[in-house]
Amino acid sequence: MVFDKDKKFAVEADVLKVLGHPIRLKIVAGLCTQECNVKHIWECLGLPQATVSQHLALLKNKGIIEGKRDGVEVHYSVINEFAKRIIQTL
Repeated sequence: MVFDKDKKFAVEADVLKVLGHPIRLKIVAGLCTQECNVKHIWECLGLPQATVSQHLALLKNKGIIEGKRDGVEVHYSVINEFAKRIIQTL
């Protein structure tokens, strides 16, 4: 393997920072197995809806997850391949 000394790793470092929080790591790990709405996520984690929504917003803003509207619900899934690989490695 040849090391690319010019690669900045900024995007990868940003994903690692976001996944460095245990709640966000649990959310992403769960979403790697199945698409979920926010209610299902906060029920599974046993956390307040507001807390989960804040973490989902950060994950969405960093391009790790996306939400697809289905009527009044939004179903979240992981779209970042690097984040998926990290979860698989763990």
